[in-house]
Amino acid sequence: MQTTKYILIALIIAASILETAAQPDTKLPEVELIENELIFTEAPFKQCHASSLAELSNGNIMGVLFGGTYERHPDVCIWGSVKSTEVWSKPVLLADGIINDSVRYPTWNPVLFKTKNDELYLFYKVGPSPDKWWGMYKKSTDDGQTWSEPIKLQESILGPVKNKPICLPGGRIISPSSVERGNIWNAHMELSDDDGNTWSKVLIDTTTGFKLIQPTLLTLSDGTILALMRSDQNCIVESRSEDMGATWSKPEKTNIPNPNSGIDAVTLKTGLLVLVYNPESGGEEWSKGRNKLYVMISEDGNIWRNVYKLEDKTSGEYSYPAIIETSDGSVHISYTYNRVNIKHVVLKF
Repeated sequence: MQTTKYILIALIIAASILETAAQPDTKLPEVELIENELIFTEAPFKQCHASSLAELSNGNIMGVLFGGTYERHPDVCIWGSVKSTEVWSKPVLLADGIINDSVRYPTWNPVLFKTKNDELYLFYKVGPSPDKWWGMYKKSTDDGQTWSEPIKLQESILGPVKNKPICLPGGRIISPSSVERGNIWNAHMELSDDDGNTWSKVLIDTTTGFKLIQPTLLTLSDGTILALMRSDQNCIVESRSEDMGATWSKPEKTNIPNPNSGIDAVTLKTGLLVLVYNPESGGEEWSKGRNKLYVMISEDGNIWRNVYKLEDKTSGEYSYPAIIETSDGSVHISYTYNRVNIKHVVLKF
């Protein structure tokens, strides 16, 4: 009996060791705050929203946004500012929605993207509303000091709707896009194999009935591309591609809560995945849940953990984040700050 007792104890200990070994490492990486600042001291607009970031060849950071009297007002234009040394430059007008002497539309959701041949694209939308807007872009070959004339994208192509494209090792560019037509919100991808000169469109399965817009793209270690999307499901929804964006899996809910608000993510050079999102479920009002803005990380795109709180207020709007990694390994984040400014935060992982 005594021997049996010791055997049972040994089995219990062994099982405990195996169970412990099977548990994922829950130790979170240290996150160091490097910078935390508002971009503007004085702005030539009353409200602003929807920022995007890009690193320039000299290491400076360019930020763009739309600003005007208020969202949808015809005077809303695309503005840009550059962070050099310690300060951001005064905002400069980059694009407007003037059609002719009597017709003017608001501009929307600028997105910066630099190609492998160092052309800097500024994508944006023009139109009275998201269900009627169209895609435009400008190009710069001197880091945004000068820009081409505005160019309308080809028919049925909108360009990136909120978040930056990614460029695959073979040169293919995947631009995350979506359409909003009344109650119908559908996400899709736009592909270019000639450095952004022409594009093709790839749809994402709509049979789920989910309303999906504004994807952000991550590359996983096995080559899979993970799309995380804003939805009407009170959570982020995902889809995956294993063939360089040519086809996408049926969208599925994740366990990451989100109040139908914009998100963005980036794959770091280390392979770590970083997501910025509003961490609460939504409600009837579009603004509900945008008072908190958190940073999550994942090593595989399946298990996500909160590591940093950018904003954790009881009220206010802190939304529409943009995130990039710069050549020195810093992570730069920008986001709407109560519609009157853009906040810029730099983190080190």
